[in-house]
Amino acid sequence: MKIEICDLSQALGLCAKPVEERLFSATHEEIYSGLTTDVYFLRTMEVLKAAGVEDVPVTMEIFTSRAGVFAGIEEVKTLLAGRNVTVHALPEGEDMGEKEVVVRLEGHYSEFGIFETVILGMLASSSGWATAARECSDAAGDVPVICFGSRHIHPAVSPVMERAAYVGGCDGVSNVLAARLLGIKPTGTMPHAMILIIRDTVSAAKLYHEVMPEGTPRIVLVDTFKDEAEEALRVGEALQKNLEGVRLDTPSERGGVTVSLVKEVRARLDQAGFGHVKILVSGGVTPERIPAFVEAGAGGFGIGSYISDARPIDMTMDIKEVMGKPLAKRGRIPGKTDNPRLIKI
Repeated sequence: MKIEICDLSQALGLCAKPVEERLFSATHEEIYSGLTTDVYFLRTMEVLKAAGVEDVPVTMEIFTSRAGVFAGIEEVKTLLAGRNVTVHALPEGEDMGEKEVVVRLEGHYSEFGIFETVILGMLASSSGWATAARECSDAAGDVPVICFGSRHIHPAVSPVMERAAYVGGCDGVSNVLAARLLGIKPTGTMPHAMILIIRDTVSAAKLYHEVMPEGTPRIVLVDTFKDEAEEALRVGEALQKNLEGVRLDTPSERGGVTVSLVKEVRARLDQAGFGHVKILVSGGVTPERIPAFVEAGAGGFGIGSYISDARPIDMTMDIKEVMGKPLAKRGRIPGKTDNPRLIKI
């Protein structure tokens, strides 16, 4: 479907209309048409058209404000698909350095100029989330890390966030759409709501085992009603070899999940013959806390807010050439920046 780019009068006309009942997130069509850009880029196009220079060939580069993990370029690639623009960029998931040029765009300014805001936003957010995920993954080593962050951000961007977390190093995601976009199966356990409605952890575990198809991990929450170690043993007795793991998500009102708690649950499971049962830790997990949990016996982590709350990595886009000649604003070096790590996408 061909999507026309908004001109200034059209965009301002749309803004003047009463807002109908709708979700406040932008549709794909609104993003492609330029309605999520800063208005001054639309004004720039109006001025350039009046001067007859909107199609001047330019080279623009994007550099980072700080080091991290590069992500979001696949969305940029989709945004610019079908446009006459050449893009070189770091591969997604690569480490990037502070002030490193991570993207170079070459083409007529009219082909991509109004998308500066959009492109920077895509890269900044995804790179921030990917960087936080890499910190968690590195801290966990060989222990799996699952992204549980969707509940902390707007649903319109939650698949973007969880996809970026996977790019950054998470071993799985719980968001259904994110998993579909990645071509993997979503990963998750069960909510407290299910156990509370059934009103018994063991009964809920048995029903879960009966209803869920083969291949769905049998991982049971054990902090809803009773002592976590006691519930872990009760569930172990009920499901035996079918129980793959227990999840500790003790609320902060009860002290949260501690290293001592993980040690105790691990020891009691082992003593009862349930050494195959892994302990998944969730709730307030940070990279700083992960190593101690791993040493205590944690076999997996569900991490939400540390990833979803990650600060975006600000990026800047600059013109570096106009009509093939080096040109830049003060403070920038004119001409293309040499970076052999960039590949044509």
